[in-house]
Amino acid sequence: MTDRHEAAGDEGAGNPFAALDAGRPPWDALGAFVPAPQPHIAGRDGGPLSGLRFAAKDIFDVAGYVTGCGNPDWARSHAPAAAHAAAVQALLDAGAELAGKTVTDELAYSLNGQNFHYGTPTNVNAPGRIPGGSSSGSAAAVAGGLVDFALGSDTGGSVRVPASYCGIFGLRPTHGRVSLAGVMPLAPSFDTVGWFAREAGLLRRVGQVLLGGARQGEAGRWRRLLVAEDAFALATPAAAAALAPLVERLEQRLSRAEKVAVIDNDPESWMLRFRHIQAREVIDSHGAWIAGTHPVFGPESRERFDWAASVTEAQAAPARVARETLAARLAEMLGEDALLCLPAAPGVAPRCESTAAELQSHRGAVLSLTAIAGLARLPQVSLPLARVEGCPLALSLIAPAGADEDLLAFAEVLCAAEERQDL
Repeated sequence: MTDRHEAAGDEGAGNPFAALDAGRPPWDALGAFVPAPQPHIAGRDGGPLSGLRFAAKDIFDVAGYVTGCGNPDWARSHAPAAAHAAAVQALLDAGAELAGKTVTDELAYSLNGQNFHYGTPTNVNAPGRIPGGSSSGSAAAVAGGLVDFALGSDTGGSVRVPASYCGIFGLRPTHGRVSLAGVMPLAPSFDTVGWFAREAGLLRRVGQVLLGGARQGEAGRWRRLLVAEDAFALATPAAAAALAPLVERLEQRLSRAEKVAVIDNDPESWMLRFRHIQAREVIDSHGAWIAGTHPVFGPESRERFDWAASVTEAQAAPARVARETLAARLAEMLGEDALLCLPAAPGVAPRCESTAAELQSHRGAVLSLTAIAGLARLPQVSLPLARVEGCPLALSLIAPAGADEDLLAFAEVLCAAEERQDL
């Protein structure tokens, strides 16, 4: 597909995105925000996030505005939201200012960040490469300094992967920890509200609001380090080499790593189990709307929704059983004091001009990694602490269910130590 910013270099009729750019905020040079009227809502005075600006992925409701979900036919066929999504309201109540709504892949069903209708937000930390999706605009806006932090969603990796590609911090929380009220569903048993920031400390501060603020988190909780060997085997050689020193420093901080096989050295089977369960839930969520509206999807999205419609209950039922087996095994592995270490993505962001076949192959490896936390409903943080070919790459940590605050506290301490080492 054409990169939005290559197209935007020509004015007038030769630029297919010129009309879209005209609808974006004048300060958005990255194509991160949706080409529609933008909400700008001040936060409550004196809140813990006062003075900070945030953006929300365009699957979060904002009162008085249509939630577009990355597709013009969805926007056309839905009325303005009556109330803010719970996560948006919580951030406004905490004092943060909503700057606008960001581009998403169509109905949040992709990991690339290339929207057929609205273009590809610019990845400032890896020029010429995709930002990752489906929370593409939110990641691009944070990486580019347009906002301090941003809301995204993570079903199959849509926060963890863009965070790695764009060189920022991102969290997928424990499933169910953050309210999904007012958020477009995709696959409800996997859907989570996630968020991005440029600093680990701010990622944690936002978490204190969205996770309910009941506790601060304890970085010292963690005693054991598990390294997912089968997950690292999915990384490119260059990515594995770049992440290795970080794993060594984690060992120095925690314990000598215990090498484990999380997905039975069979990543493709686990990825397909995730996809089969997800597909059935996607069609439950949107099949009736697709059948009744006949929306125009981009080629990649159309192929994905058609494939989802072909998945049978006979394929999904055993996958659900296997999911619970994996969740129980991971819970036993992690106990109360272990972190599981793995790459956030198999390598750096693919180039924007990559072929559909190249992106599909890469996506399979990505989903094999991201399916682990998704299937087990666990929190996972992306830490952008490595570089390959001048592009960012994240190491990630998975924690036990419900340990989000302690995971964020550890990430802040770890990244502060990494920054001191770089000085």
